[in-house]
Amino acid sequence: MGHLYRMGNVVELQHAVLDHYMTIARERCSTTQEFRAAFGHLGQILAVEMTKNIAGEAKVIETPLEATEGFRMHTSVAIVPILRAGLALVDPFVDLLPKSVVIHLGMYRNEETAKPIWYYNKLDEQAPVARAIILDPMLATGGSVVVAVEALRNFGIDQVEVGCVIAAPEGIHAVQEFDGDVDLTICKIDDRLDENCFIRPGLGDAGDRYFGTA
Repeated sequence: MGHLYRMGNVVELQHAVLDHYMTIARERCSTTQEFRAAFGHLGQILAVEMTKNIAGEAKVIETPLEATEGFRMHTSVAIVPILRAGLALVDPFVDLLPKSVVIHLGMYRNEETAKPIWYYNKLDEQAPVARAIILDPMLATGGSVVVAVEALRNFGIDQVEVGCVIAAPEGIHAVQEFDGDVDLTICKIDDRLDENCFIRPGLGDAGDRYFGTA
């Protein structure tokens, strides 16, 4: 990974390849197929960065030539996409962590209040895990992520992180104010929210563009 911009527990990624695919995702003229491909690559970059310190254990292995020290990661990790746009980032994480579990949390935004409203949550049916990675491509007001963090904390997960493609400063502040122990890894931190709580400059509605429903 390239250079990182870090402020407390917030990391903004800095990488030329990321900038390339972010440009494709932002451009109005990108087709659905181009947008999906760009999001897949951005998800790969996020997945690699967010798992660089994953828990595991050292072990001695035999190469074809001699013994050396290796590493096996632990797999008690939950990938938690915020439906539906979060689904766009799941595959890169599952490819990297094939024994992870995927926990779906579904919320939609009340267009008048910009507050999240639950429509899907089956955490009570899940087996315990040590670590959860919330995937929300667009961190705008932060409301959905705050509600998800609260639900995961109540479920008993101590290590909760958030991965986003873009984020507004207002959303970052909301998450930090609610739970200062949550780490946030973000491809790009945008300028602001507008009066309609849309991220600017943004990339439009990630869910609509990814699923072709715009």
